[in-house]
Amino acid sequence: MTHPRATPAARTDSTHGTTQDRGNTDSAQAPEDAETRDAQAPEDDTQGTHTAHTPSPADLRRHLTTHLEQAARTWLEHALDEAAAHPGIHGPISPWELRLAEAGRRCGAAHADAARVLILHAARAGTDALTRVYFQGTGDERRAVLHALPHLVSGPGALPLVEDALRTNDTRLLIAAVGPYAARHLAPHDWRHAVLKCLFTGVPVEHVADLPRRAHGDGELARMLGDYAAERTAAGRTVPEDLYRVLDLTESVTPAPGTDHPHGKES
Repeated sequence: MTHPRATPAARTDSTHGTTQDRGNTDSAQAPEDAETRDAQAPEDDTQGTHTAHTPSPADLRRHLTTHLEQAARTWLEHALDEAAAHPGIHGPISPWELRLAEAGRRCGAAHADAARVLILHAARAGTDALTRVYFQGTGDERRAVLHALPHLVSGPGALPLVEDALRTNDTRLLIAAVGPYAARHLAPHDWRHAVLKCLFTGVPVEHVADLPRRAHGDGELARMLGDYAAERTAAGRTVPEDLYRVLDLTESVTPAPGTDHPHGKES
């Protein structure tokens, strides 16, 4: 069945949500926007569309070793050694949890996310520790937890953290939430709604990890996207170009005959 498509008059305005989590003190550069883009090693891309790469801890450490000033490098090495020596949860707060709070001041906003991920990795933080940091931490610490999940949690046990982040309108938290961990473990229904949340909030779908594979042949996602496009068109609003990119990946919708735009609707 062909689902309705609307001709986009222009790319939709990027509507970034209001930050809802507390204490978001670092600058507006998430790892994807700054150093992890430089440090990342490309993954296999069998669909021809490469999205949301995540660097390994070794990549991040090499990058920080190169880019941090000497004082920051010394602090980070000490923090990592301390975390490795006292892993897991210890009492009301572990020493490495204090280092997470210091990372922005010690390493600078541009490098703080990567430093926090490395500290979590050195501390071998399990699901319980990550959950504690996430719900007790600042927005910056929550984001670091989400970025660390692929490296530290093998099963779906940390999905409540992803689901919580997807309920916010903080675009930096959403970007972290739709990474490789979500791609591996989110159920189809929840994953589809995560894609739609990105469209609602203006998060570019290039941040959705493993998007081509998960969207391929997903007729229900195509239906939801078609409905959303129709709603926006009926309201006189533009349809995000990203919606059409995802719709094409589903390979489930064919343009109506006679249209003069590959995603158009006959006028």
